[in-house]
Amino acid sequence: MAAGASTESAAFNVSTTLFTLPSFAKINCGLRVLGKRPDGYHEIRTVLETVSLHDILQFATAPDLEISLSCDDPLIPTDQTNLIVRAAIATRARYGIRAGVRIHLEKRIPVQGGLGGGSSNGAVALLGLTHLWKVTTKVSELAELASALGSDVPFFLSGGRALGTGTGTKISSLPDIAARDLLIVAPTATVATAAAYKALSSAALTTRNSDSILAISRGSTNSSDWDQWPVSDDLENDFEQVIFDIEPEIGRVKNALLRAGARSALLAGSGSSVFGIFDNREAQQRALEQIRAESSWRIFPCATLSREEYIRAMGSCGTPLLRSLDPLSDTGA
Repeated sequence: MAAGASTESAAFNVSTTLFTLPSFAKINCGLRVLGKRPDGYHEIRTVLETVSLHDILQFATAPDLEISLSCDDPLIPTDQTNLIVRAAIATRARYGIRAGVRIHLEKRIPVQGGLGGGSSNGAVALLGLTHLWKVTTKVSELAELASALGSDVPFFLSGGRALGTGTGTKISSLPDIAARDLLIVAPTATVATAAAYKALSSAALTTRNSDSILAISRGSTNSSDWDQWPVSDDLENDFEQVIFDIEPEIGRVKNALLRAGARSALLAGSGSSVFGIFDNREAQQRALEQIRAESSWRIFPCATLSREEYIRAMGSCGTPLLRSLDPLSDTGA
């Protein structure tokens, strides 16, 4: 099994590209960490939403059994530590594929921003590769592969709005709500997910009663409160305080969004980006101009993306496979 890699975008022959796919980011509209499990992982409960900010994956055939990844960002690894390469290896092993692939990644989603860029890349690679290699599969099989790649990866098989429980791999689709205009701001400071969880692992968070943690998580999966959350502006993320303590600049980003007119703002996942929700496009643009004038932060105007929009964006790679999924079913492994 050959796995080659290149960071030179010029090495990717655009004329041989067969198709491209968007790889959308996500925000956590709320994130609660319930406690530490016996297996060492954390039990969480979160509502995820896909947003229009996205990377682009280009797929092309490769000679022999080569798996090659290139990227326009030299800081992105292109070896087997990248979920795109791991998705290709896992797909080929699962279905006995005797073919190669060349993939080029155009990176736009901030790294370590809590926006799920790597997880999205892995999931979209699974969809693209099953299409490229003409694999006959079903969503449950892809969800199993996705779960093995990482906790957020299964969510990106269908996008939209969903409840994540367990370690984040148990995904239960929720009804989409009206689109919202957002600004995502990425400061220069970053916090690794491992460091964020380590900061949370205090005596107050860790509980010996793991059964009660799991019962709370399961009992909340179909709760009407969670179906509606976060329609209100009362958003919570358990990582905010510890991350703001580690990197005060990230806390300043949230304050800047609120001062600029965001109706609410929240840390995105466990990373360093912060998103603000605005009443309309005009308010979003006014805030964009104000924050841009005051800082050197990277700012991304975008909007929430419904499940229907997400599946439609995947084209023939996601349809009819993803449409076979019950919109309110559980896609967790």
